[in-house]
Amino acid sequence: MAEKTVLIVDDEAAIREMIAVALEMADYHCLEAANARDAYMSIVDHRPDMILLDWMLPETSGIELARRLKRNEDTADIPIIMLTAKSDEDNKVQGLEVGADDYITKPFSPKELVARLKAVLRRSTPMGIETAIDIDGLVLDPACHRVTSNGQALTMGPTEYKLLQFFMTHQDRVYARAQLLDLVWGGNVYVEERTVDVHIRRLRKALGSEHDYLVQTVRGAGYRFSSNIAH
Repeated sequence: MAEKTVLIVDDEAAIREMIAVALEMADYHCLEAANARDAYMSIVDHRPDMILLDWMLPETSGIELARRLKRNEDTADIPIIMLTAKSDEDNKVQGLEVGADDYITKPFSPKELVARLKAVLRRSTPMGIETAIDIDGLVLDPACHRVTSNGQALTMGPTEYKLLQFFMTHQDRVYARAQLLDLVWGGNVYVEERTVDVHIRRLRKALGSEHDYLVQTVRGAGYRFSSNIAH
């Protein structure tokens, strides 16, 4: 399994360090932020697989940050576990209603945290990230980093592979070039939008005549990956 990145958002450095040590021992890569602003910048730049979010943060609260992330379609699918000293049932309900995937009350054991985190990641990981996905005979297997077309292995560069993996796990929706740059290349990578067109052409060439129809140009809007158009 590829190493997962977890963003720890808590204004207490000692708690961030305790969590980071536990997660790194469990083979997770950790990022840290002490407030909502720094957390949001880290999310845009690094696209973590999971966010551990403290309820009580200075200035903007954790619950407000969670609400903002879940309203934004580019970050809505990142799982969130709320960490808080609040044990009142109403607070738990509020946390879950804004979109948090789980809720852990302080103090908690590192062992419990790791177990809950693994459970949430299992629930939220779509096919094509850890398990193979098959669309019309095009198979992407992340375990061996391999793509086949009707049983024949395809050759493509690392960027085309990342682009294909994103498309296959986000089907039937139109993505603008700017969105693809953020979601596939990352918000901290500065390249021109025309770069997307170059890699789309390379991806179609790699897919060949059997499956190039899956990558569709939507005039004036961007690109869509779909098997719904006759070919």
